[in-house]
Amino acid sequence: MALKWYTTVVDCADHRAQGRWWAQVLDWMVAFETEDEVVLVPQHAREEGGPVTDLGAWMRRGQGLVFVPVPEGKAVKNRLHLDLAPHSSQDRDAEIQRLLDLGATQVDVGQDPARATWTVFADPEGNEFCVLSSRDQ
Repeated sequence: MALKWYTTVVDCADHRAQGRWWAQVLDWMVAFETEDEVVLVPQHAREEGGPVTDLGAWMRRGQGLVFVPVPEGKAVKNRLHLDLAPHSSQDRDAEIQRLLDLGATQVDVGQDPARATWTVFADPEGNEFCVLSSRDQ
């Protein structure tokens, strides 16, 4: 038996702004919001809705993102980051431009641009994430 990867939690100064930003980036929805957290889930979770009693179906449900406020700011490169990928039918450059237009910034974390098949960005609070090459798997 395995445990389910349920959510990834992101510490931030403004959890509401970060939650809204990432919801736009991923086209996800805010499922829950309080003074202590903002929870995002994929749009299809709305259709799935409600409790799932079947273990297999529950394990196949996607993960969420949770944004929580913390008093300290980000100080160093993340030890964990998200990798995003466009589908091979999408225009990767257009998706990258969309991220930049939303407020992402391209960052250098030591990657070799001549060899890298990904581009590194930071969200509005400086958390790194990557956009990988287009793929269909």
